[in-house]
Amino acid sequence: MGIKVVKFGGSSLCDAEHFKKVREIVLDDPARCYVVPSAPGKRFDGDEKVTDLLYRCYRMVELNQSHEEVFARIADRYLSIVEELGIDFDMRPILSETCDAIRRRRSVDFAASRGEYLCGIVLAKYLGWDFIDPVDVIKFDRRGAFAAEWTNEMLMRAMEDHPRAVIPGFYGSYPNGDVHTFSRGGSDVSGAIVARAAEADVYENWTDVNGFLMADPRVVDNPRTIRQLTYRELRELSYMGATVLHEEAIFPVHKAGIPTNIRNTNNPEDPGTLIVAQPTEESFATPITGIAGHKDFTLITIDKAMMNAEYGFGRRVLQALEDFDVSFEHLPTGIDTMCVIVSDRELSTRKDQIIQRIRQTCQPDSIEIQSGLALIATVGYGMVRRRGTAAKLFKALYEADVNVRMIDQGSSELNIIVGVDTADFETAMRAIYHAFVGA
Repeated sequence: MGIKVVKFGGSSLCDAEHFKKVREIVLDDPARCYVVPSAPGKRFDGDEKVTDLLYRCYRMVELNQSHEEVFARIADRYLSIVEELGIDFDMRPILSETCDAIRRRRSVDFAASRGEYLCGIVLAKYLGWDFIDPVDVIKFDRRGAFAAEWTNEMLMRAMEDHPRAVIPGFYGSYPNGDVHTFSRGGSDVSGAIVARAAEADVYENWTDVNGFLMADPRVVDNPRTIRQLTYRELRELSYMGATVLHEEAIFPVHKAGIPTNIRNTNNPEDPGTLIVAQPTEESFATPITGIAGHKDFTLITIDKAMMNAEYGFGRRVLQALEDFDVSFEHLPTGIDTMCVIVSDRELSTRKDQIIQRIRQTCQPDSIEIQSGLALIATVGYGMVRRRGTAAKLFKALYEADVNVRMIDQGSSELNIIVGVDTADFETAMRAIYHAFVGA
């Protein structure tokens, strides 16, 4: 029998009814041996996530204000879950100690991590499984960088003694034992780390959606679910704005070659989206895998005659960006033209200095600045084997009366990126989707 590691997000553990769904899912498959929970999320509109309440507790402690009233709301969440599930477990001493520890330690990471810690304890009691505290097995170095190999060794050793266990997500510890957290959404990272250590056959990430969608549902009505994609396609789509998994959660399982299955806790019969390491025949079955995009970019166009013959020209342009701590997104080029696409957020306060530096070091014939650019990536291995993919894409934009301001295609033919006016972003997204998928 293989091993599956299952991670459940906050929406999947928001109340007792969802805990029951989680238990049913876990026990339905004997291969599901390790569970990585997030802290309870929102139960309804206007509700607050437990993690947000814990951050508020920390801020109150820092201001020398009493945090007990806010923590009481957190305690009530857990006590009501335990009571409604009928678990024979008095949680009050642990909750009292946690409230006191937040005040004593005055650590934002410790406070924030207690949502997962407490949730993990409750879920372990409910399943009748062992509890492994990430403080003991997920490690960061003294600078706060994740210690991947040390962690893998510690986790593998713990798993030998605990063949079925709950391991909370989001946090671990420094070498001295102090709690340190990943960034928000870091339970996805924890789940992938546990999957790697378990040498799992599959890492299941359970959330409140059926998987990745081919396009943003806020832009395209009822987009199809992507049934399979590669980690590389996922990287392209998530970079351009498609968000289901925490971005850093891709790497541990990708490195180990472990597939990730995105599933819906509220619809466990749906197969979800399977993310695989290498493309299969299914990867080439459809012309595209998905579409994603971002707004708010600036296009810097630098013209200079005989640019291609001038040694170091491109390096000096990029050095101007580096000197002001600005990264670039894309570099479309021509014989005498070099374009740099930069996020408006990165460029906002440094545009004039960067342009001046480029003028000084590169002495271009002209520099043109165009703001209000949106980037749209059409991604998929299927594009490689199908003639006319680019023609279909640009025909769709033409018929939708969308002007294309920039085109960039990687040599791997995995994606085609177009730049359009921000005002045309939604129109362009819908036009591309319907051209390849239909109405």
